Parts: sequence; structure tokens; C-alpha cells
Amino acid sequence: MSQKILVTGGLGYIGSHVVVELCAAGYEPVIVDNLSNARASVLDRLERLTQQPLTHFDVDIRNRAAMETVLTQAPCDGLIHLAAFKAVGESVEEPLKYYDNNVAGSVALFDVFERAGGGGIVFSSSATVYGDVKVFPLHEGMPVQPTNPYGATKAMIEQVLADVANAPKAKTQGLSLRYFNPAGAHDSALIGEDPKDRPNNLFPIIVQVAVGKRDHLTIFGEDYDTPDGTGVRDYIHVVDLAKAHVMALKSLLAGAFEQRFTALNLGTGTPYSVRQVVTAFEAELGQAVPQEMGARRGGDVATLLADPRAAERAIGWKAERELPEMVRDAWRWAGAARQWGLWDEDDSTAP
Repeated sequence: MSQKILVTGGLGYIGSHVVVELCAAGYEPVIVDNLSNARASVLDRLERLTQQPLTHFDVDIRNRAAMETVLTQAPCDGLIHLAAFKAVGESVEEPLKYYDNNVAGSVALFDVFERAGGGGIVFSSSATVYGDVKVFPLHEGMPVQPTNPYGATKAMIEQVLADVANAPKAKTQGLSLRYFNPAGAHDSALIGEDPKDRPNNLFPIIVQVAVGKRDHLTIFGEDYDTPDGTGVRDYIHVVDLAKAHVMALKSLLAGAFEQRFTALNLGTGTPYSVRQVVTAFEAELGQAVPQEMGARRGGDVATLLADPRAAERAIGWKAERELPEMVRDAWRWAGAARQWGLWDEDDSTAP
């Protein structure tokens, strides 16, 4: 009998890809997603992609009673926790929204999971926990010093998970995955990055410009201390990222970690600036991407670049896909999503 794995945020961008990889690895995902930033039609497309029925609970993780019901109906051996608000700029403008949803929600979730019997928890963290550091690449031994509320929520949740896992009678072991900048889409073009709200990430914004949903791309900041003045990031293909979650979970459940809590970077170690990403899209599209320069956004840092070697040592994972594949898959997904009407306000035409 396959092991059940609770996946919070399982209909979102990263979560949906994690669900696919869990199914491929023989696990039975139990999806919790309140659809605050995901479409209900994702579930249908996931079932088409995985060729199996999937369990979904429309529940907010802050609702302890509802989460207790979920784990009573579907007891789980592990938890992959991805549910969170994730826009850096918005977190600066509305910090309490982020502390309530991300931190308070995680505390409630971990409490319910631990009381239900615990198990391995893989937490979706972020490289933003490192803050605006000047030495690269970033490794896990560097100080955690976030510069914005979003990053602060991730750092706080890591601390909560570490404390829970290290408690004397803990039944939970934790692994935090600090990933850098997810991009791309599944090569089936059935799932990809399609937030219901206005996206804040570079790839979907460029795609929206390309399909005519936006007039232009605004590049926030051209005076950073980087080779071309624009922000530099370590982009990682979402399929590589999803595979890492499954490999991390498998290692946790197999008792591969001596420590009760571990943090690992997930990235490629290859830097790309905003301008380089735009150039890669223009090569794929065969046309220019309309753009204009804007002021820096609050909370953004100049550079984020991973040292991913610890993940390879600990769970045997290494990114395989590079920027051209991320751009190609993102654009292929955009074409399919546009055909289905997913760029419209009403997603009733979605398959």
C-alpha cells in the first residue's frame, strides 16, 4: 500500500508539479489547497497527467479543526508544506497578512500534524532568508538575516520547525528546502505558473507581455551592483525543484538524516540577470519584449546565487535543466493556457 503524503498548496505552481512527481514515485498525495492563488481546474489537469484520481480538500491550513478532519480521513506519513503567500513587494506593504497566513498557518499545521502522529516534514523555504549578502554563492552555513517580511516568515517557520523537531518527545523530523527562483513548466504543457492574482515573478510577467495581457515589462532597478545593473538570480526549473521535494521526502522517511532538522539550498549555481532572461525569451519568441525601467522594489536584493552541493550530498539531487529549457517550457505552457482561456478572468473553458 502506497504511503499518503499531505501536500499543502498542492494545486499551486510548485505544488502541482510536486504532486506529479509524488505520483510518479509511487506515493499517494493528499492535496490541501484553499484556492486562494490556484484554479480548481488544475486538479482535473493533474488527474489527466497522472492518470489517477486525486484527493483534494479545500481547506485553509489555519483552520485547525478542518485540518484535523483531513488527517482523520486521510492519515499521512509525511507532509510537504508549500502553502504560503509569496510576493516580496506585497509583504512589505501588508506584513501582517504574511505573518498571519505564513507563520500562524504553519504553526497550526505543524501542531495538527504532530498531534496526528507526526512524520517527515519537507518545508518549502526560500533563499530570501539569507537577505542582502555580498558573498556568493550562498551556502547553508551563512547567517539567516532576511530583509523583507516574506523572507522573515520563511526564517521564522524554519525556526518553528526546528524547535518542533528537536523537542524531547517529537514525532516529527524536518527538512527545509531553500530554493532560489523557480521557472518553467511541465513539458506536457498541462500545468505551469498561472497565479489567479497579478503575478510578481519575472517569467509569468514576460509571458503576459508576450501574449498581450500586459503592455510591457517593467524592470525594477538598473543600478544594482551587478554586471548589467539589473537583479541577478539563480533560476531553477520547476520540474527539477519538484523532484528535489520527493527525493528529500524519501530520504527523511528512510531515516537518512541524523539531525532532527536540516536546511538545504536548491539552485543551479548559475547566475542570470533580468536582462539575460529577457534576451532568452526574445530568442525563443523571435520578437522583442516591450520593456521600460522602473525604480527598485522594496525588499529586493541585488543578487541571489546558490551553492547547491549540500543537496547533492544529502539527497542525491542535482538540477538538470538550464535556462533555455525553462524559457521553452514556460512559453509552451503559455500557448496551451491561452488556448484554453486560462489567461481570461473566467477559467470555465479550462480542460
